[in-house]
Amino acid sequence: MAKVIVKNLNKFYDNGFHAVKDVSFVAEDKEFVVLVGPSGCGKTTVLRLIAGLEEISSGDIHIGDNLVNKKPPKDRDIAMVFQNYALYPHMTVYDNMAFALKLRGESKAEIQGKVDKAAALLGIESMLTRKPAQLSGGQRQRVALGRAIVRNPKVFLFDEPLSNLDAKLRVAMRAEIVKLHQTLANTMIYVTHDQVEAMTMADRIVVMKDGIIHQIDTPLDIYNKPANMFVAGFIGSPAINMVSGKLVAKDGTLTFDSGDYQLALTPEQTKRLKNYENKAIIMGIRPEDIYDARHDSMAEFPQKFTPVCDLVEPLGNEFHVVLKTKQYSFVARFDPKELPKVGKELPVTVDMVKAHFFDPESELALY
Repeated sequence: MAKVIVKNLNKFYDNGFHAVKDVSFVAEDKEFVVLVGPSGCGKTTVLRLIAGLEEISSGDIHIGDNLVNKKPPKDRDIAMVFQNYALYPHMTVYDNMAFALKLRGESKAEIQGKVDKAAALLGIESMLTRKPAQLSGGQRQRVALGRAIVRNPKVFLFDEPLSNLDAKLRVAMRAEIVKLHQTLANTMIYVTHDQVEAMTMADRIVVMKDGIIHQIDTPLDIYNKPANMFVAGFIGSPAINMVSGKLVAKDGTLTFDSGDYQLALTPEQTKRLKNYENKAIIMGIRPEDIYDARHDSMAEFPQKFTPVCDLVEPLGNEFHVVLKTKQYSFVARFDPKELPKVGKELPVTVDMVKAHFFDPESELALY
């Protein structure tokens, strides 16, 4: 297949808007790379630049050994799956999937074999004589995938292909695309605003905001070691809790003081953050690292305090609990052992080993 190299990519529009700002990353051969970020962050523009659907302002794109900056889309050996499926409504499923192969001048026998193979892979063999209007959203998305598969391109590009599907079908199609990648072993670049899709599908994630890459790493490394406050807040659901405070020395160790409560840092954190003693700092703690102190917790370095339970959202397998102190509100995820009582004090345990610390000015993580 092919490696995709994006180097110092910039995109300016006629009105002067700088949509993509010096973006560089590599999608290795057979790798599944996901570009993720909020709407307007530039991720789809990057995908369209790779596909040749937008003109590059500056920078280089290599697909395999070829510099493709000036090549039209048809000569880049890529296949793109769009958000809106982009199927021809007057053609059958078979003709939609075969169309690009007919343009290439392939024989009827070759086309038949490739379409049949792709249809079997996607479980749509019985739909080949139907037209798109006779298909559900998930079936149309499978046809769009099949149309890309039959071309056997070097690189697959996906532009938010699941955003029009309902939640249950999205989960199923997510698994289908991952299995497809394992079967085909092609290089795939996938754009989404959904951090759950990014975490569950990617070999590596590229996190973008305002046209800039903020972090490139594996899903677990991005989750456990976010580069800055934006990445920490964007990846994870419910979102990480951020609390402003300062570090004070107490009994030979540093303690995070929020003004409402104090939490001792681990020896490793004390050593690492000694330059922040008596300085402002921001602590991030994920909801699953806050435990109901009334029950045994899994905390490696437990620190306790007592907020008030403000709201409980029972989800069956877990509770999302909104906790409040005088100045702050934050979310915890509890096992469903005992329903907290709204309006009452609720002792909680924080696992400080899992705490993240950020510089309040640069917003960078302090590792």
